[in-house]
This record gives sequence, C-alpha cells and structure tokens, in this order.
Amino acid sequence: MEPLYQSKIECICCERTYMTSKVRPSFKRAVNSDSDFCGYYKPEVNPDFYVVRVCPYCGFASTENGMGQLSDQQKKLYNDKIGFRWESRDYSGERSAKIAMVTYKLALLSAQAIGEKDRVLAGILHHIAWLYRYESNLDEEKRFLRFALQAYVRVYEAEGVALNNAKLMYLIGELNRRIGEVNDAVRWFSRVVNDKKIVDAAMIRASREQWQLIREEMEARSSQASGDLSLQDGSEVLEPSISTSA
Repeated sequence: MEPLYQSKIECICCERTYMTSKVRPSFKRAVNSDSDFCGYYKPEVNPDFYVVRVCPYCGFASTENGMGQLSDQQKKLYNDKIGFRWESRDYSGERSAKIAMVTYKLALLSAQAIGEKDRVLAGILHHIAWLYRYESNLDEEKRFLRFALQAYVRVYEAEGVALNNAKLMYLIGELNRRIGEVNDAVRWFSRVVNDKKIVDAAMIRASREQWQLIREEMEARSSQASGDLSLQDGSEVLEPSISTSA
C-alpha cells in the first residue's frame, strides 16, 4: 500500500478546488520522538511534511487546525500581501524536507496575513523548528522555537489559565529549556507538578523528568567550572577518571 493518497480541498480564499497529498494513518506511527513531541519516522514518509495544504491557484496555505472560512476583508488582506504575487505552483505530490519547509513558511505568511489564532501560529512555528532540527541547523531551530514559545505563551494567557492545560504548560517549560531559559523552564515545570488541580499524570511525570534533567545539567556545569578554577589556581593536574555508567 502506498503511504500517500490524494484528498480534494476547497480553498477558503479563492474557493477553487485542488488536490493535496495526505499520509495514510498506518504510516503515521513515529519510531521515536523528542521531549517536545517532534516525531521521527521510517524513511518511507514523514507525515509532518504533509500537514500544510497549498492552493495552486492563489497560494493560500493552511493546516486542518486553521480557520474554516475567511471574511472578505481577510481575503483582501491575503491577496494584497501575498496573493497578487503568486505564480501557480503545485505541491500536491511527494514532498522532500526542502519542499515541506516551503509549504510551512507559506502557511506562516498566510496565517499572519489573515490574523490567524495564536494556537495555529504556534503549531506552524514549532513545526518549522522541527524541520530545522532534522537538518541539524541549531541556530534556526532555536530561533523558531523562541517564536513558537512566544505564541504558546499568548495562547496560555488567553485560554490556558482557565483550562489548566498541563500539556501547554509543559510545552512552554520545555521550549524554555531548549532555548536556554532554564529559570523560566523550572518555573513552568514546577507549576505543572505542584498545581493540585492538574491531574494529567503523563505531563506531571514529564515535567518532573525535565526538571531533574535541568538539575543534572546545572550540577555538571558547576562541577566543570570548579575543575577549571582548580587548574587555574595551579593545582596538581590529575588524569580524569572515566565512568562507563549511564
């Protein structure tokens, strides 16, 4: 069975229909995932490459989580900023990582043009960071993680306080950790762990694990710094012991 199949989409901007590729559910199982839910898949297909659908006629790009319809004002905003420059291109076939990146950035531009919800923007920005992670492009990954983090915080401020959304709070903590803002990361992890209204056992456990990871990393850096100081003070240089324990 082929991993991809074609699905008909009606563009909410120009209202024309087009085809886009989707990944069959049986091919969406990740073989591994990172602590911020970035998935790794078998070589046949990466479902994340096919999240965005792009209209070949007007260029409007969106995800299934985006708006279901646009007002006339939103259509005008999109066309004035992006649509008038669009040259017809078809992204309905198989996608490489490079093509997937193009579609996500089109989705980001489209979402910004129409004033899409922060939750949708955060998801797009986070996926772009993952694509850079696949390329081992750490600088760009961190840049987009920071953008995603800002959007997730806006989501939390708008709706998360009332909902006690443990996964959102955990994710804010984890993205802070990944960009090096460890104090903010600990603050968010501790809120998940200590808030008695939160009963999401998986997110409580994940927050504890990442909090402990931060402690271990800080202790390792502190030990390294102490070692550097002792050498600068003229202490006797000893051969370092090597531990094979995990």
